[in-house]
Amino acid sequence: MNYTESLFNYKRRETSTTTIGNITMGSQTVIRIQSMANTNTNDINTSVEQCVRIIEAGADLVRFTTQGTREAENLGVINKQLKQQNRTAPLVADVHFNPNVADIAAQKVEKVRINPGNYVDNIHTFQHFEYTDEEYAAEIEKIRQRFIPFLNICKANNTAIRIGVNHGSLSDRIMSRYGDTAQGMVESCMEFLRICCEEEFYNVVISIKSSNTLAMVQTVRLLVATMQKENMKFPLHIGVTEAGDGEDGRIKSAVGIGTLLLDGIGDTLRVSLTEAPENEIPVAKKLVALLTERQAEPNIAEQVNEKFSPYEYTRRITNNVNNVGSENVPIVVADFSNKANLTNVEADFIYAGNKFFETNKPQIIDEDAFENQLNTFALYKSIESLKNVRTDNVYFLKLKYSQLTQNIVNELKTRKNCIIWHPFESIAESRAFFHRLLNEKCNNPVVLVYQRNDTDNENFQLAASMFAGSLFLDGFADGLMLQNEYLTTDELVKNTFGILQATRTRFSKTEYISCPGCGRTMFDLQNTLAKVKAATSHLKNLKIAVMGCIVNGTGEMADADYGYVGAGKGKVSLYKQKQCIEKNIPEQEAIARLEALIRANGDWETK
Repeated sequence: MNYTESLFNYKRRETSTTTIGNITMGSQTVIRIQSMANTNTNDINTSVEQCVRIIEAGADLVRFTTQGTREAENLGVINKQLKQQNRTAPLVADVHFNPNVADIAAQKVEKVRINPGNYVDNIHTFQHFEYTDEEYAAEIEKIRQRFIPFLNICKANNTAIRIGVNHGSLSDRIMSRYGDTAQGMVESCMEFLRICCEEEFYNVVISIKSSNTLAMVQTVRLLVATMQKENMKFPLHIGVTEAGDGEDGRIKSAVGIGTLLLDGIGDTLRVSLTEAPENEIPVAKKLVALLTERQAEPNIAEQVNEKFSPYEYTRRITNNVNNVGSENVPIVVADFSNKANLTNVEADFIYAGNKFFETNKPQIIDEDAFENQLNTFALYKSIESLKNVRTDNVYFLKLKYSQLTQNIVNELKTRKNCIIWHPFESIAESRAFFHRLLNEKCNNPVVLVYQRNDTDNENFQLAASMFAGSLFLDGFADGLMLQNEYLTTDELVKNTFGILQATRTRFSKTEYISCPGCGRTMFDLQNTLAKVKAATSHLKNLKIAVMGCIVNGTGEMADADYGYVGAGKGKVSLYKQKQCIEKNIPEQEAIARLEALIRANGDWETK
């Protein structure tokens, strides 16, 4: 199954058009930007004020959590007040657990999001259930009987729907048959889409999200391929759930969202940050703007490697050269080529250019000017300059896609200690570069070099995460060096580690799986996350989830080591992976109890 016409050449995925109030969504219009309010939907004035800020920041539509009938009714009041202010952006009701609420919301706003994992099915409890084929079919029929009346209400009110699957809230029924897999997430969505098509209801948008960038990208690709097989072309909403805050949230979002945008996938997006929701909009706009670079790339004619799968992670097989490649984590190279002095950075290699620094760190130098110095490795600019170099030497060779001729490939195969130094020029060329190496069974490790001279660190982070990060998600590269003449080496190295962590290829610090908050959140999520970070950020090999409520909590925490989850007003529950260890403890005690839990399991390290 193919999810895109070409891995190398850009073409936006062709979709049907969905109408949401006064806007349309799909491949025939611009990529829509959205966010979600984090106010209590019952607080009408505060909700209206925040919605205005989100719209003024540039959002095309705004979503509100809608827990019950009261919230659904109040959402209608919010919508009316906004329209009276000439704020015409459509509103979206976010409904979980209660299909009756979705019925009411469909009469109050322009779009309703439902979650297949808890629309009729019970949210998964991680218990194992067995379903016969007959029992399984009966459960799907139960969905049909409840879902079709909702579709009829949407038809009568010209209301669009979003079928929004989250990795964190698959049902026990889906888990029983498919497990915690991409196929399970896709099937959870397809069950509802098939009913939509049978009922000739096409005013649909789909999302399928995860806090794990690998799972998110691979599952969306599989969903597109599955829809294509069944002749469906619904627009897609893309995003990384629980991305966190600050630079971590931005890098993680850019890796996941950016990779799909580069594939031509995505008709609306939300960047989920644990910050004020209006902060999400400029980040989303920058990601969409970066797509123009992909659209301008030259066309590439290259053979896709037949063993490459975009639906599962397999790292390219490479030689082990001085702990680069093979099973080693990707290396981080710090660029000091334009620096007069060497500073202490947490990198594996130093690129010194045409200089030599007194350091114990291994350093890469241009050509062979310092080849007799201890712990240096030469970077050669052409294959011709290697004529007198012994094949058992360890060195780097600079190669672009346009230089990767058959003769050079043949030479590389004889030089197993050669590490390729690959300057990024475009996604098209870099993807083609790696596929040619795969097709030729050329196993030299590759260090990717991404150079860009943005003066703003956030712009650079997003671009590097989107373009360089996507290549690591596909398992291609063995190291990364970022270059920018306006940023410090410390900033560049920090961004490099951040990208590798976001692609899950190298963990160097605590990872926080943190939701952006919504009307269900019973505590100050931003301040709580800051406090949890202050207490635990030195624990470099852990994943800690900070979740506002249980909607996606236990599911997304299945990938976390520990979880801090809102259980009610002033109450928190603590988890060790999937298991709830302490329930409903007072919020003021929760961080100390989280620390105690980590200590009790032997995962605490002294600062």
